[in-house]
Amino acid sequence: MIRVIVVAASPVVRAGLSAVVSSNPQLTVVASASDLGMVSQEIEQLQPDVILLDFGSNPEAIWSKLQLIPEQQIIAIAEDMDSIDLETAFRLGIQGILSSTSTEAEIIAGVEAVACGLVVLHPSILELLPMREKTASHPVQTLTPREMEVLSMLGSGLGNKAIAKRLQISEHTVKFHVSSIFQKLGVSTRTEAVTAGVRLGLIML
Repeated sequence: MIRVIVVAASPVVRAGLSAVVSSNPQLTVVASASDLGMVSQEIEQLQPDVILLDFGSNPEAIWSKLQLIPEQQIIAIAEDMDSIDLETAFRLGIQGILSSTSTEAEIIAGVEAVACGLVVLHPSILELLPMREKTASHPVQTLTPREMEVLSMLGSGLGNKAIAKRLQISEHTVKFHVSSIFQKLGVSTRTEAVTAGVRLGLIML
């Protein structure tokens, strides 16, 4: 059972998202609130697997509140995709972004995917990612074939143990590769690494 906290300022949107989550027997709403601050103190007790967050029409108002939340799997719903600061969103731990026009099935699939550690991006968000340029202002060091394999598996949501088993190498070696990938891409988290990989055309989600 995937435990979900629903956060939306609008009572109508909050009720709608809660109903969507509750319609799937594999998901359960453990709490709902109009503001992130209202649940930030309860997260440790509630132990959600995913926070389903409605950005509303003003995503920037959410950024400061996200910093109060301990590390969580977060998927956001946004009205205006063009207003999303992707770098800030991923830096603050958001792993999925869907459109407010997403279907119930897409929202459920997104929640399930984020709960498994996958990065979920609506097609219109992918269109906002800068295309890979032939000459970058900050060139990325070339990843080795093995690092490319590891990065691809990170994009699939695999953990170190699963990657080690699939590649038949030790977890210590996987950690070494992940650290090297972070250093070469100039990132500090798996989500940032996957996002950078997509942006640079290294992997496809």
